[in-house]
Amino acid sequence: MTQDTSLRFREFKMPDVGEGLTEAEILKWYVQPGDTVTDGQVVCEVETAKAAVELPIPYDGVVHELRFEEGTTVDVGTSIITIDVAPGSGDAAPAAAAAPVVETPAEAPAEEAEPKGRTPVLVGYGVAETSTKRRARKGTPAVPEQAAAASAIQAEMNGHGVVTGPARPLAKPPVRKLAKDLGIDLATVTPTGPDGVITREDVHAAAAPAPAPAPVRAEPAAQPPPEPVVAGARETRIPIKGVRKATAAAMVGSAFTAPHVTEFITLDVTRTMKLVDELKADKDMAGLRVNPLLLIAKALLVAIKRNPAVNAAWDEAAQEIVQKHYVNLGIAAATPRGLIVPNIKDAHDKTLPELAQALGELVSTAREGKTTPAAMQGGTVTITNVGVFGVDTGTPILNPGESAILAVGAIKLQPWVHKGKVKPRQVTTLALSFDHRLVDGELGSKVLADVAAILEQPKRLITWA
Repeated sequence: MTQDTSLRFREFKMPDVGEGLTEAEILKWYVQPGDTVTDGQVVCEVETAKAAVELPIPYDGVVHELRFEEGTTVDVGTSIITIDVAPGSGDAAPAAAAAPVVETPAEAPAEEAEPKGRTPVLVGYGVAETSTKRRARKGTPAVPEQAAAASAIQAEMNGHGVVTGPARPLAKPPVRKLAKDLGIDLATVTPTGPDGVITREDVHAAAAPAPAPAPVRAEPAAQPPPEPVVAGARETRIPIKGVRKATAAAMVGSAFTAPHVTEFITLDVTRTMKLVDELKADKDMAGLRVNPLLLIAKALLVAIKRNPAVNAAWDEAAQEIVQKHYVNLGIAAATPRGLIVPNIKDAHDKTLPELAQALGELVSTAREGKTTPAAMQGGTVTITNVGVFGVDTGTPILNPGESAILAVGAIKLQPWVHKGKVKPRQVTTLALSFDHRLVDGELGSKVLADVAAILEQPKRLITWA
């Protein structure tokens, strides 16, 4: 007797992998039709408007069909892969005609019962049961009692085709993978993210003390090779999508919503560069990457502490200025997929070694294309280091929702008047753009002047902190 196809095939739909996104591009399939998959196995990587995310399949079986090719943009809620959860059980109609199914509630003998455990759950895709129930044995015909039980379970399913049950730890796929790699049980982790979502930082905290990360250069990632050009072609067209599309929309919105003002200052950072060399040899900074960007970030944090009004947001709907009593420091990073701005949460509370470690992890994650949407939410002030490209400075556009952004130019040996004499000194130019609705010229000038004063005399990191 042929098994009912409605109980044989499972449709896995594109989930909302973060903050209400409506679509995602399939970057890479890790499986092909005929491959065997297990509960929790990553089957593909997708790119949303904010980040690249790996998607785990929530059940066992054999891949029957990949519904879309790599490079296709798919709406959230659309089926992207069909899994045969009972391969070899008989002939069946194509999976496209099969309805979403659930496993039969028939219990296996005690000695064959599967152990309880965590089931990977995607944010926005529903919550799974705390224990796995065994599906019908291969070749076992569906009996009326089983069909009735399956119908009862179907009635209890939520809108995503996932059986609801006791609340389970909420975390996005990259965070689940990190927890698995570190041997951390998510059920033991205290969440600090919105709506009780476990963040990467929560997992690291649960794993502490953790070994120091490998040294990472705080520089933008290398750009991808250019698109192949057809011989004789005069133009090449590249689709605007993913991170680049979202960044473009955000920058246009910011430029035409917040009135930008940019101020510049050129300064002698010779003492800061000497301090960088000294810190590299300091035992408290062992294993950490120390560079000028680290001290510039610390200088900006001290300047914000001295001028807290600059750390705010404009709430147009409520007609309120929202003063932030914390600093989530954004670091603009150029990646193969475009510009992203992840931020260091509560950077104002971090010591210099902690700030160095957080900066290294942020850059490393961005280079690997593993920055999560949550890591790019909630920023308050940003730094963009255009100096790594040999550029003197620029007029940066505010990250949406933030009050200020500091551009750091190249540090070059230049003639400079020092103690009444012209000498070769390490010189750079800073540019601070700010939202003139929130920050007037006096406040913006004070912040920029304070950053410059600290970098000229870095001992002020101690006297002003």
